[in-house]
Amino acid sequence: MVHSKKISFFDKLKRRWGIDSNLQLILILVVFSVTGSASVFVKKVVTTLLGIPHDIHFCYKILLFIFITFPAYQILLLVVAFLFGQFHFFLAFQKRSIGRLFRNRSSE
Repeated sequence: MVHSKKISFFDKLKRRWGIDSNLQLILILVVFSVTGSASVFVKKVVTTLLGIPHDIHFCYKILLFIFITFPAYQILLLVVAFLFGQFHFFLAFQKRSIGRLFRNRSSE
């Protein structure tokens, strides 16, 4: 019976992201975690400063996400990445992600 070696989830992430170090993988995951938490905080601060109530209609919440939370997350991601020494990785990551978001799909 032949046993194939299973590749761990973390090894798949390292290969996909083009990194070799376990430390860099941990730093990248920490950056994502800290940024997610910080974006929730920023959203609360911004909505309070703008006087936006918490019980607004769902459609307005979607617009709020698109125009405030999403851009704030992108900026925070680069700031937090810089603080953890991962700025170049996340700059390239954002360029790829945003490029996929706005890619012209009619040519595919």
